[in-house]
Amino acid sequence: MQSSINSSDQPMEAPKQGLPVTIITGFLGSGKTTLLNHILTNQQGLKTAVLVNEFGEIGIDNELVVSTDENMVELNNGCICCTINSDLVDAVYKVMERQDNIDYLVVETTGLADPLPVALTFLGTELRDLTRLDSIVTLVDAANYSLDLFNSDAAFSQIAYGDVIVLNKTDLVNEADLDALEVKIRDIKEGARILRTTKSQVPLPLILSVGLFETDKYFDAADEHQHEHHDHSECAHDHDHDHHNHDHHHNHDDHSHHLENDGFTSVSFESDKPLSIRKFQYFLDNQLPENIFRAKGILWFDESPKRHIFHLCGKRFTLDDDQWKGEKKNQLVLIGQNLHKEELLSQIENCVFISSASKGQGFGQ
Repeated sequence: MQSSINSSDQPMEAPKQGLPVTIITGFLGSGKTTLLNHILTNQQGLKTAVLVNEFGEIGIDNELVVSTDENMVELNNGCICCTINSDLVDAVYKVMERQDNIDYLVVETTGLADPLPVALTFLGTELRDLTRLDSIVTLVDAANYSLDLFNSDAAFSQIAYGDVIVLNKTDLVNEADLDALEVKIRDIKEGARILRTTKSQVPLPLILSVGLFETDKYFDAADEHQHEHHDHSECAHDHDHDHHNHDHHHNHDDHSHHLENDGFTSVSFESDKPLSIRKFQYFLDNQLPENIFRAKGILWFDESPKRHIFHLCGKRFTLDDDQWKGEKKNQLVLIGQNLHKEELLSQIENCVFISSASKGQGFGQ
């Protein structure tokens, strides 16, 4: 709605001095992917590039896709999605070297990442003269967020360095709990700009081209994180050796690096055999540990021809139908604290469908 925007501010118009960059951060399951989809499908005359860790997370409508290559998706509304396979600087250059001029860049961090090293990449590398950091937008899951239960340095930093805090999923929480969560957020970030949203539906002029990032505030933080930022660079360099052939393992390793820093662990399961819906439902209802905070995956059930996209956050999960685009298989990642890996994997393995020909035990086992 252009009529609601003051023409003198023009908040959705890209400034000329350097490509403006917005960093989107937020803990696991907070709604970052939903916000990215919202940005991609509601452009206001800007050509936006989005840097993400995995395309699989972005539900881009088929009619929007113009063409794809290994690491990039072009959309017919002028947007571009590019994966961050090994190095953020390389991904930014890849986007900026394109023929068509990009007006805006949005970078999504992983759910377990401290956003400061990402910000410092734009402030302290050769990107400093080519880009301008506009703001850090932090999503908070109002229904599942607890600073006490999930005592995480990354989650703390995401709020501490956020210029705009998007308090998401407010429809699932009562007013008193929302007010209490806002008090907690302001304890970490005094004077925080907090936007309450449902399904990440925030007006884009409130988060893009807002000019809230103040470089001076981050120089002290940059000194404190000097060693951490160096380690972060080494991490990206190490992954470069195998990202060509092992994208899945690359992403898992990257998550694990951040997970271990915060006392979280992840468990990955892959199988080329289908699961039994009934057994998997039993696992979710009766065996899923309390200390699993997040799970996501692509699931194949013997009883269904569909590809199922699975997301679990807290106690809620969704299972969305999709069409298979390649070979059918199961890929599942569970993230939590103090997980018993072998026991978990055994329980999930027990969900694999056993055909009548090889059935050694009944469905109820």
